[in-house]
Amino acid sequence: MAYDRKAAFAAERAARLGLPVAYIGYFKRDQAEAEAELSAVLDGARADLVALAGFMRILSPGFVAARRGRLVNLHPSVLPAWPGAHAIERAYEAGSSEFGATVHFVDEGMDTGPAIASESFAREPGQGLAEVEARVHAVEHRIYPRAVLALLDSIEAERGKP
Repeated sequence: MAYDRKAAFAAERAARLGLPVAYIGYFKRDQAEAEAELSAVLDGARADLVALAGFMRILSPGFVAARRGRLVNLHPSVLPAWPGAHAIERAYEAGSSEFGATVHFVDEGMDTGPAIASESFAREPGQGLAEVEARVHAVEHRIYPRAVLALLDSIEAERGKP
């Protein structure tokens, strides 16, 4: 597992499970240099799939092209609505009545790749931002593992493994 935020809970969780963990900093660093390091880690691990979560960067076209169809992201809205950062907060402040999450393939744009899975819910009257955020995160925690596991099953099936 590679991560770019020192306080990423996923890194702690992966380490507890005995999974290899690598911190790859992006802050005040050339994107090509950081992506080269990330590529080396992924290639060294022989990663079949790259599942992004909380990765707030647009990857270079070359990085995306090398992993097309094996690079996925989780976004806290039902795309194409509310792409980019602070999606839940922006939708809430705009008075949106629909919230949810989308798992999508990463392409060269910002949250523009083809959707793999999504789930939405209607905002309940009087529901505050914190409650909406909690519901969105519950949706994310439900759909992302399912989508990732289905993609990994598909990759194994393509290789002829059971």
